[in-house]
Amino acid sequence: MPKNFVLSVIAWVMLALFKASVTMAQPIPYELGFQDSIQSTVLNEKREYLIHLPTSYATSTTTFPVVYLLDGTENGLLHVSALLKHYFRQEFILVAVRNTDRDRDMMPLNVPSYPVAKPGAENFLNFLGNELIPKIERSYRTNGQRTLCGQSLSGVFAIYVLLTRPLLFDSYLANSAGWFADMDYFFSPLVDKAFQHPEHYKGKRIFIANSENDSLDPNKEILKSMEDFTKKVQEKLGDSVQYKYETYTRYGHVPYPALFDGFKFIMSK
Repeated sequence: MPKNFVLSVIAWVMLALFKASVTMAQPIPYELGFQDSIQSTVLNEKREYLIHLPTSYATSTTTFPVVYLLDGTENGLLHVSALLKHYFRQEFILVAVRNTDRDRDMMPLNVPSYPVAKPGAENFLNFLGNELIPKIERSYRTNGQRTLCGQSLSGVFAIYVLLTRPLLFDSYLANSAGWFADMDYFFSPLVDKAFQHPEHYKGKRIFIANSENDSLDPNKEILKSMEDFTKKVQEKLGDSVQYKYETYTRYGHVPYPALFDGFKFIMSK
């Protein structure tokens, strides 16, 4: 039997099996969400964001809490929406804010350890508080409960928000967050000033996570900053705030379990 004929038969069989598998396969519907945008006067640019609405949103009159995801991407939105829906069985409106200039927006200062030509964290915070959040709350049925979620540099920004405008969110999740030693001149006085008003933190839920084997923190400077921060939380805020600082040894930068552990903590009773 000619070799070419045998190869042709094998090819046709494989094609038939492939077509059969495609025919038999059934898609699993999952509505991730949609993209919208806002023209920001504060930032002088258009900012895009992704929205994920709860399954029951269209068929109910229920109001929902909102999670604001920094570093907003489709993958990040899918990860969080699946986690909340299928494990915690909780319904949230998710708003994932896309980056344009991440370093500018997330950093409040310029230092040798992380040089940023024009730090713009204050402007980005004003954009969130004065433009984006009001638009979301005008456009959707929200219940006023807000969570801010960031990681790495956006985790630093989440702590910055916690210290400068704590009432803006009810819960804060900051993964791989903290500051290097040359940033301490800025953050330590900010902490001391913020914690002079413990009433601003009453009832807040705060989860911060780091890795003890983070390749981006070889001298453990970030770990040290968060250990000192945790002591101040305990001394100045006490039981008025629900606070947890978690470190991991089996994971590197942005420890994988931290998002799960963070949402588990802020949703605990």
